[in-house]
Amino acid sequence: MPLFSADALNPGVRAREVLGWALYDFANSGYTTVVLTAVFAAYFVGAVAGGESWATLAWTAALSASHLLVMLTMPGIGAWADQHAAKRRLLALCTLGCVLSTAALALVGPGAVALGVLLVVVSNTFFAWGESLAAAFLPELARPQAMGRVSGWGWSLGYVGGMLALGLSLAWVLQAQAAGQPASAFVPVTMLITAGLFAVAGTASLLLLREHATPRPAGPDAGLGAAWRQLGTTLRQARHYRDFMWLLACAAAYQGGVAVAIALAAIYAEQVVGFQPQQTMVLIFVLNIAAMAGAFAFGYGQDRLGHKKALALTLLGWMATCVLAALTTTQAVFWWAAAIAGLCMGSSQSAGRAMAGVLAPPAQLAEFFGLWTFATRVASIVGPLTYGAITWLTDGNHRLAIGSTALLFALGLLLLVPVDMERGRRAALAAPPGRNAG
Repeated sequence: MPLFSADALNPGVRAREVLGWALYDFANSGYTTVVLTAVFAAYFVGAVAGGESWATLAWTAALSASHLLVMLTMPGIGAWADQHAAKRRLLALCTLGCVLSTAALALVGPGAVALGVLLVVVSNTFFAWGESLAAAFLPELARPQAMGRVSGWGWSLGYVGGMLALGLSLAWVLQAQAAGQPASAFVPVTMLITAGLFAVAGTASLLLLREHATPRPAGPDAGLGAAWRQLGTTLRQARHYRDFMWLLACAAAYQGGVAVAIALAAIYAEQVVGFQPQQTMVLIFVLNIAAMAGAFAFGYGQDRLGHKKALALTLLGWMATCVLAALTTTQAVFWWAAAIAGLCMGSSQSAGRAMAGVLAPPAQLAEFFGLWTFATRVASIVGPLTYGAITWLTDGNHRLAIGSTALLFALGLLLLVPVDMERGRRAALAAPPGRNAG
């Protein structure tokens, strides 16, 4: 029985291409799971920075610097990729950059704060560029009425990749701890495991992916300068894409909360709830299982329920998660909060990407997903940096910081209200004012 019905994929798209595209989620999820969430984040705060009061702020500042760099570059890169039909080529370069810089994190030991910050900035920048370029393939593969399930399938397979990277890392950590090794000895090996898995699965993904776009005619100036001018034209025409722009505003709010969960879950678990490193890794493993189930189930439910309602439900779930995590005083209750967070993480990430795919003009997919990345990176700066600042100003009050994160999801829910998916899709398919159809 085929995984997707005949009306799910665009004409000429084969199921193996969808598998290749989903494999990229599988490949890069190990980076977010092991580096940003479960292992290196807590290692940076506790060992590299020695648990100093500024350590959490330093970690969030490093992430924010990479997000700022992505904000300033990704829209122009996306416009250039559309113009030259070069998404696949650029995706290969981003994959190589993230793999190499992730492997280099193995060199970061206690006290090497500057090196750790530099490599986190570089690796996270390459990761974000690649994530945006990979997302831009979705509307080429799936029909609008099936983007939810195809996006959900990719996200769910991504969490499998994250769990595999984390499982291999956990096995190594437990073996090393049994032998009496310190974190400075076993954490570097987990960075090599993560980089190796990314390299193998990413290569398989790139071999299966095809570039369906065709280069657009361009004048003598066809470089990034022209791409940025095209982006300026798109932003001036924002009125024509008002539903996409409302979605960007919504994403800039709620993705800030998601970024907090990704960047600070392990730190919160260890600093507030009292988890040990191996417990934290198991916690993130469970979170990934819940996220996989949420992405897969919600992907199919989203196509039936409607993109907007599906995203709204996940934002309500996120708000409940933040409140529960802020109030709990026991590890047992925090396990439940993590499971709910996992369900909401998978579904909200999948739902947002599918909505962006429906509302993006077919001829400007990488460019519009570059705008989507711009919005999510704004969120990734505001969310974790606000969390880090609150902990710094309140002498380490993580409970207040996580409780305030619920406000980001509430704001996202409010900004979702004006989005009209049908109107937005009509605008995406129509020739925008001022654009030469030839």
